[in-house]
This record gives sequence, C-alpha cells and structure tokens, in this order.
Amino acid sequence: MAEHSSSSDVLALTCELIARASVTPDDVGCQALISQRLHASGIHCEHLRFGDVDNLWAVHGSDGPTLALLGHTDVVPPGPREAWASDPFTPEIRDGVLYGRGAADMKGSVAAFVIAVERFVHAHPDHPGRIAILLTSDEEGDAIDGVRKVADVFRARGERLDWCITGEPSSKATLGDLLRVGRRGSLSATLTVRGVQGHVAYPEKARNPVHQAMPALAELAARRWDEGFETFPPTSLQISNVHAGTGANNVIPGELQVLFNLRYNPTWTAAQLQAQCEAVLMRHGLDHAVAWHHSGDPFYTPEGPLRAAAREVLSQVCGVAPEESTGGGTSDARFIAPLGTQCIEIGPVNASIHKVDEHVRVADLEALPGLYLALIERLLLR
Repeated sequence: MAEHSSSSDVLALTCELIARASVTPDDVGCQALISQRLHASGIHCEHLRFGDVDNLWAVHGSDGPTLALLGHTDVVPPGPREAWASDPFTPEIRDGVLYGRGAADMKGSVAAFVIAVERFVHAHPDHPGRIAILLTSDEEGDAIDGVRKVADVFRARGERLDWCITGEPSSKATLGDLLRVGRRGSLSATLTVRGVQGHVAYPEKARNPVHQAMPALAELAARRWDEGFETFPPTSLQISNVHAGTGANNVIPGELQVLFNLRYNPTWTAAQLQAQCEAVLMRHGLDHAVAWHHSGDPFYTPEGPLRAAAREVLSQVCGVAPEESTGGGTSDARFIAPLGTQCIEIGPVNASIHKVDEHVRVADLEALPGLYLALIERLLLR
C-alpha cells in the first residue's frame, strides 16, 4: 500500500475490508473481522445468515432509545480489472486518495462506524440507550435476504429502533455537503408484448408488437406523473431496455420485451402506479403481460432530534450547512423506516461509486469516525 508508513485506525480497517473481494452477496469474512473487534469492546454480536447472505447485528447498552448505524459489506463487481490503475482489491493510496472497490461504497463508512462505536463505548461504558451497528452482504444484489429479512426478524420480536444513520456515500462535492432525509420508492416492470412473427414483406400476415407498443410507451414516457412532494422531486418513469426480433432485418418479431422503472414520491403507492400503467397498456389494446418488482416504498424523516443533530454536527465538523435532500436511488433504509424509525444518510463523496478506480479522500475517511461519534453523543447523551 503506497504513500504511507503508518495508518490511522479507520484507514487501516478500511484497507483490510477492501482487500476482501466481497462481491455481493459473498461477505468473505468482513463481518467476522468486524464482530471480532466489536466483541473485544464488550459489544454483543448476533450473526443472522439467510441463504447466502451474512447479516450482523451488534448492540451495546440496554434501556432507552436505540440508534442504529446501517451499512453493507458487499460491493459491486469491479468490471474489467485491466481498466483500473491498480488492482481493485489491493487498496492503494495515491496523492492523498485511497483507491479500491468499496472505498466509498461503503467500506469506508463501515470502518468509520466501527471506530466511532468503539470510541463511544470506551468513553461512555454506562451510556444511556443502545448503540447498534447493522450490516448486510446483500445491499448491492437482490436485497432479499439482507436488511429486508432482518427487518422481518426485528418486527417479529418487537425490536425497537428509534433512529438510523445509513453510511451510504451521499455527499456531492465535499464531505457533509448533503444530508439525505428520505428516498423515493422504486417500482420496476418487465413488459412483454405479444405479436405474430412474419416476413416484413407481408405485414398483413403478421402483427408487429413493436409498432403496437410504441404509442403506449410514448404515452408512459411523456406523462407528467406529479409535481413533486415536499422535498421530493417529481415521480419519473424511465425505459431502460427494449428488445425484440431475431437479429434478421427481414423478420417481424413475434414478441417485444421492455424494462422500465418508476422512482416515485409519497404522492403514490406502488399499487396505484401499477394500475395507472396497466390502464394505459389496456387502452392501447396490447396483448401483453407485466411482471412487477417493488423494491421499496418512499420514506421521509420530518423535522426532529435526528435531523437537528445531523445539521448541527455537519455544520460544525464539515464547516458547511448541508443541503437536505430526498434524491438519489434507494438504500437499505427503506426496510428500516417502516419499523417506525427515523432515517437519515450521511457518507463520503459519491462521485466514483460503482465506477472504475473507485476512491475516497483519505482526509474525508479520517474525518468520518469523529462525525459519526459526534452524532452518537448528540443523540444518546443529550
């Protein structure tokens, strides 16, 4: 690992995690490493494995409110390794920047969680309330056996979570310039339109599903679904893939497949959006079928102790009053919010996530434990 002879605790732990090629859903021992550290600090660790997915629930304290730090140890595949300036699973520092898959999304935040909780428990062994870390190896994948399943366990046993801070990389240009206070819902569809295959020279003997579907798709794509909701942007439908045909230019296809996704705000429910889309397809007389996948409802944390503490800490630690946003994609907080938990997201700059040469500034990484520690103290020691 180039450019430094001694590492801070958070930098050293981040590098240990990056060196484990934990491509979703394979944890490759990340959570075992973390639980070993936390156990040494007197923190109770519970391993919840479902299918091929590892989940870790680590808790210290008993009575009072619970603050959970939510993260994931899995990463997306690195893509072509020859495109990287250095091996994606060999952490390397160049010009004050740490490179490696997961550096920003989100092994840096996970390491910072661990360091912050260790420091908090050491300084306040008899603290009020509970401080917890929840980790999964299934955030970047199907998200079926990860936090979604853990939330079901929590619900069944009456586990109470008052506040949740997710370490997703939310910052835009500088650490702490954005505080995410909610997320849109996500609803995906696989639309199949059935036609009749034939020769392009004899269109009267065929039925072209591409031609038939185009007006309906144009209507769905052009629709203004709403004008937004409070801090949420307007609901958006995006067509992400269209496929038909045999590859020959003289064959009318017999079937068309279209993938589209709706990112929606609290104006809608998933069921309402499905009904609206189905009504358009039916009105255009399409012979079709739709397979829907609902990956999460929108959630929103109103003004209260969590947002107030986050604003105060970000302004002091990062020197900037954060933008408060509900933009971006989805996160595992969508499974925690329905438990009645107030959720926010604070993490490093997201410019390089999922890209070749993913990276995080070392200075930002080393500031994260102090940021999370300040939030823990504001909420549990107030």
